[in-house]
Amino acid sequence: MADPDESEGNQVRDAVERSRHGAPAAGAVVRDRFSSDEIFQRILAAADEEIRVGNRELFFSGLAAGFAITITFLLYTSMTAKTGGDPVLSAILYPLGFVYIILGDYQLFTENTLPPVALVLERLASVPALLGIWAIVLAANLVGGVAGAFFLSSTGVFTPEAAAAAEGFAEKAIDTAWWTLFAKAVFAGLIVAGVVWVDYASRDTISRLVLVYVAFLAIPFGNLYHVVVSSTEMVYLVFQGELALAVGIWEFVLPVLLGNSVGGVALVTVVNYFQTTERRVEEARSEDFKRQLSLRESLLGGISGRAYVPIRGENDEGE
Repeated sequence: MADPDESEGNQVRDAVERSRHGAPAAGAVVRDRFSSDEIFQRILAAADEEIRVGNRELFFSGLAAGFAITITFLLYTSMTAKTGGDPVLSAILYPLGFVYIILGDYQLFTENTLPPVALVLERLASVPALLGIWAIVLAANLVGGVAGAFFLSSTGVFTPEAAAAAEGFAEKAIDTAWWTLFAKAVFAGLIVAGVVWVDYASRDTISRLVLVYVAFLAIPFGNLYHVVVSSTEMVYLVFQGELALAVGIWEFVLPVLLGNSVGGVALVTVVNYFQTTERRVEEARSEDFKRQLSLRESLLGGISGRAYVPIRGENDEGE
């Protein structure tokens, strides 16, 4: 017969080790490791919270991320100038803006790819809701990047050598074939989406810091492209009077945007989603929140879906 004290202790521990959305805060088998199902549940919980954030909060969080990307552009450019273009040393501070964004929980378009897509795949949120989030976050990121590029181009922050290096980044990309830019951006999208997945498998800040730093260092090392960084580089060249805006958007930003999106979504659907089991959501949902959106609601609905589990305490207040 089970010990009542032990049973009560297990219940208390289970309550502590789950968020108010029901997502696990510790692994069921090994406490400091999560299974793929548990990681997916944590992502769904975060996405469910994220998709209900107001447009104003979403926009200003994306704006902060755009400003943070300006720091990456600034440091990458300055280090390139100081090191004479050394491929390793020039990129050593490149991930700093992404560290601020992910550890600071800002909204970045590519980082935002994984969680909302997971909700749509589970038919807990509609495609229009997903596209709405993407549009707001991307617009905010670009506005922040444009503001940063304008400041850098109109002040004396850059040395003449750094200014020349900044112009060289966009010029090199403009000279690259459209398909090559797209392919490079696909791999960058895979890296970013992979960071999101592993980030939800991490339980401490140090692990997350190392993950973000190493992963985003791979972008300059691999000569890959991230759409928000790329747009900041492109707009800087526009402000310098060296490039027409329409040309920069079509020949540089658009292929990178499409590549990042394809890479991120492909990782979600092909790798992360289908490696989890059918129990991934059923274990977390309550009986009141098990109904998925219909196919019509999922594709055409203007609603953002339903919470896949109730917020703890909400139902108690109504009883």
